[in-house]
Amino acid sequence: MKVTIEIDCTPHEARAMLGLPDLSPLHDRYLQAMTEAMDGTIRPELVEQMMRSWAPMGEAGMAIWRRLLEGTTKPAA
Repeated sequence: MKVTIEIDCTPHEARAMLGLPDLSPLHDRYLQAMTEAMDGTIRPELVEQMMRSWAPMGEAGMAIWRRLLEGTTKPAA
């Protein structure tokens, strides 16, 4: 026997239906911090500390973030 259930909802509705927390405020704060960092209003050490605490794989994750950020700050040739 095969049963197929199709649910048509937005990602927000799906998260609410499954009881997952709404992380929109956290996401907005993260984007604001990253925007300020890219504008130069936050010191790079603060960004590194923030990324280190959020990096999922310790130093390996931090290296990925570092390469990503270094690639965005290099001038185009």
